[in-house]
Amino acid sequence: MSATIFSNARILDGTRDDALPDQHVLVEDGLVREVSDRPLAAAGARVIDLAGRTLMPGLIDCHVHVIATTTNLTLNAELPNTLVALRSATIMRRMLMRGFTTVRDLGGADHGLVMAIEEGAIEAPRLVICGKALSQTGGHTDYRGRYHSRDVEWYRDRAGTLGRIVDSVADVRRACREEIKGGAEFIKIMANGGVSSPSDPIAFLGLSGEEVAAAVEEAQNAQTYVAAHLYTDDAIRRAVGLGVVSVEHGNLITPETARFVKEHGAYVVPTNVTFHYLAKEGARYGLPPESVAKIEDVREQGLDALGILHEAGVMMAYGSDLLGEMHDHQSDEFVLRGERLPAIEVIRSATIHAAKVVRQEGRLGIVAPGAHADLIVVDGDPLADLSLLTRQGRHMPAIMKAGRFVKDELAA
Repeated sequence: MSATIFSNARILDGTRDDALPDQHVLVEDGLVREVSDRPLAAAGARVIDLAGRTLMPGLIDCHVHVIATTTNLTLNAELPNTLVALRSATIMRRMLMRGFTTVRDLGGADHGLVMAIEEGAIEAPRLVICGKALSQTGGHTDYRGRYHSRDVEWYRDRAGTLGRIVDSVADVRRACREEIKGGAEFIKIMANGGVSSPSDPIAFLGLSGEEVAAAVEEAQNAQTYVAAHLYTDDAIRRAVGLGVVSVEHGNLITPETARFVKEHGAYVVPTNVTFHYLAKEGARYGLPPESVAKIEDVREQGLDALGILHEAGVMMAYGSDLLGEMHDHQSDEFVLRGERLPAIEVIRSATIHAAKVVRQEGRLGIVAPGAHADLIVVDGDPLADLSLLTRQGRHMPAIMKAGRFVKDELAA
């Protein structure tokens, strides 16, 4: 693989409170080999003078559903597996073109998609998966509704389903083991009611305490962790107390519970952009009325939670959680968070903090020797204007994954 040198770059990766100017970066064999405040040289290298443009690590989205090709997830589960896979490839390529070089899927994607990316069959971000999320009957990911009696096993091997049903400790243990055997890098459970599912009010607690504890034990036995779908304060405190590490959403958290999360070494992945656009566009794209009615239970308080979590010192990672036609709004989470948080904290959520969530500290989310050469070039200063990270990558003239340009509009 040929070498690339970025010269005169402003490096912004969240390791400090501002960008580091006048830097030179050598990329070779898919890795960042050297970062220096002096000009670098390498035989046969392409030298690109960034002339003060911002150089950032590839962005990381820690909460996506790449198989959610329609907003109505009941309909998504009915689609042919081949159609879902092909649509997912398109969704992921568009994520990559927004500068997201790694995404963590929170329910649905399987190891086949991971293999397709690694083999180069599709152009997409690095994909970290949990396999199918685990839900009780009538919980989040049980999309049968109140009058649908189809056996849940019908959904198990559908590419378009986010999860599978478990109704006992034994079910949980078997499901965790099967998902991990199938390539899951962590376990996802639905420990609260949800918006998109038809029969579980937000306040419902999902799974018993014993079932949650069983999932945590199985994950720990496999040297990994549990992420949990959580909104309400009671549900968050219960799950974290039982060993859940990754709180997904966290909209209704109180200051006291935020401190509890911090004390237990857990973190939160807020996903405000999905509620923003479900409220604006969900009904138009087929979100059922019973789901639309639940959006306001969590939307505004999700924004308030950002300040609560920041004040408590809880680590937050970037998440979007968009469905179907709304995936194109993925980057708008930057602007929403920027209304409540310092810009550098928003940047960190998609770089160094997100790298911790996907367990790739020092390898992703940073511009430093030894890191993967997942890099984006930004025209302007995202610390001054977070919207430079939006608009489908319009302000990103170059995007590199593993040392290879997937977008290159820089002069040779």
